[in-house]
Amino acid sequence: MAVVTAVLATVGATATALAPSGGAAFAAGDAPGYAFADGAPRIEGTNAASDAAALTAGATYRSSLPRDGTLYYRLDLDAASDAYVSVTAVPGSAGEVTAVDGIRVSVQDAEGGSCSSDSATFGAAHSPRPVTAWGQRETEPGGNRCQEPGTYYVTVERARPQDSPAEDWDLELTVATEPRPARTGATQAPEAWDSASPEAVPGEPEPRTGGNGFAHATPLGPGAWRDGIRPGQTLYYKVPVDWGRQISATAELDGAREASGYATGALRLALHNPVRGEVDDAAKGYTGRPVTVGLAALPPVAYPNRYATSGQVGAVRFAGDYYVVVHLAAQVAEDFGEGPFGLTLRVGLRGSARSGPGYAGEPRPKDLFTVSAEDRAAAPESGSPDDDLAMKAVAVGGIGTGSLLLAGLTVWTAAARRRAG
Repeated sequence: MAVVTAVLATVGATATALAPSGGAAFAAGDAPGYAFADGAPRIEGTNAASDAAALTAGATYRSSLPRDGTLYYRLDLDAASDAYVSVTAVPGSAGEVTAVDGIRVSVQDAEGGSCSSDSATFGAAHSPRPVTAWGQRETEPGGNRCQEPGTYYVTVERARPQDSPAEDWDLELTVATEPRPARTGATQAPEAWDSASPEAVPGEPEPRTGGNGFAHATPLGPGAWRDGIRPGQTLYYKVPVDWGRQISATAELDGAREASGYATGALRLALHNPVRGEVDDAAKGYTGRPVTVGLAALPPVAYPNRYATSGQVGAVRFAGDYYVVVHLAAQVAEDFGEGPFGLTLRVGLRGSARSGPGYAGEPRPKDLFTVSAEDRAAAPESGSPDDDLAMKAVAVGGIGTGSLLLAGLTVWTAAARRRAG
């Protein structure tokens, strides 16, 4: 307790900025924008494959997407790894967007043959927000396309350019590779798993402020968590999910002071896998009364899930950090004010951790598809003792100013919530 006392003395001024209810502290004005990965180099997409700049596995990049045209980026791949590219497009907050606008991402071989394609759109809320699509190049026994080593291309374009805002959109691109297992295993997705709808995680929520981008997502463990969200804002959290475990999540939005009006698809909850591919999403309208949205039942994380015909099952194909992403539509402000609105996340993990497939090489980035002791320590479970949470934060970050600050804030917010109750 002596360490905690010293920390609290150091961070007392900072701690007063946190609300005991767990709502995030916001300055007046617009919701915070997307936070890109620190130090990501810029790379320019080209209008022709022949001029495309190379993307390196394990790296994250910044780029931009004009309204018209298709951008090309190059991949140089071997014959023994699966490759995944994610593209997050960030539109400006001022332009109007349509439900079917967004981005389309594809991976092609050197002859222009399609390996995969995916799109992400803004949906019924018509709310500008970061949208993420992913592309894949998969190697598989008996595969007849996109199996050879050599040059591949990633293409990025707007889903409906004729109705899209004229301004360029910022892009964040990531590239990951996954080696084959050292031993041949099942080549069919598991047919039997607990598909019952998960029950919402009970308990009093504890404060946890979400991040503003994938690279700055806030670690969460299973439990109930409290935050605040403004109209137009997107919050990011990451949950370490081991092989054999099933993740579930719900988001609850508090009622407004004036329950008069309606915002279509206002509260959106999505889950993304460790390579940022979207697994599932759900959205509900808002009338000013409390509303809850939840993910569909998902199978345990397993390597053979990739052979499933269902995209949701296929996306739960590796262990690692899964991202829980919450967006509140900008239109909510028109009828219900600027907020912030109280947000409760309930995250569940079922099943026992199992061993992974035993890769024949190293993924890139390294350890992308594993859950380490440090990952678990950085993602506390709600209801943990205060001192235990603080010591976990110190152990992960090292005995330094930043880690002591995190430890002190964790203890302070938990204590403040108890005093408020």
